[in-house]
Parts: sequence; structure tokens; C-alpha cells
Amino acid sequence: QVRLVESGGGLVQAGGSLRLSCAASGSISRLNAMGWYRQAPRKSRELVATITSGGSTNYADSVKGRFTISRDNAKNTVYLQMNSLKPEDTAVYYCNVKNLITTTMYWGQGTQVTVSS
Repeated sequence: QVRLVESGGGLVQAGGSLRLSCAASGSISRLNAMGWYRQAPRKSRELVATITSGGSTNYADSVKGRFTISRDNAKNTVYLQMNSLKPEDTAVYYCNVKNLITTTMYWGQGTQVTVSS
């Protein structure tokens, strides 16, 4: 089993920054991708950014140039640095770990990010 613990959400004004962290513990494959998804009210969950254990990254077009994903493999921790935040970034942000061999996915409990205009 894999457990994900997120932190770093909160309320920020438009143009501000936040940094999300997610620590994973348990049986984590060395070949994995960690990432962040978000879900706004009345919308489907969407990908924000992912990073593989080898360091390859992928971003949603809406956050390119503003958000940066990184990870510390020794700590099994993934980070999301969010700059130039916009009200439309308001959502619950979920941490995710995907086993690249079995495609099994694990989710965190979510952390609220609210950007005021």
C-alpha cells in the first residue's frame, strides 16, 4: 500500500505563489511517475503536472511557464511551485503516484488552493 500526505495549500491573492508538497510512503516502485491533478467545483479532475522517477516532466498548457514540478527521490516527495496564480487555478489539488509497470495509481486526500481576485 502507498500513502500520500499533501501540504502547502491555502488562500493567496492573484499573482501570488504557493508551494505544494506531497510525501509518499509504502511500497513504491522505483519506476514511477508522481504528479498533481486538480478539481474545481463542478468540473472534472484534470492533470496539472507530472514527473517521472527519471525526471521527465509534463505540464498542462494552462500552467506552463507558471508552475514547476520537482521531486526528491531520496525522500519520495514531489513538489509543485505555483507562481503567478490566477483565480482560475482555484481547486482541490491531489497528489498522485503511478506505478509505470502495473499502471496502478494512488491518490492523496487533496489540499485546497484558493486564489482571490
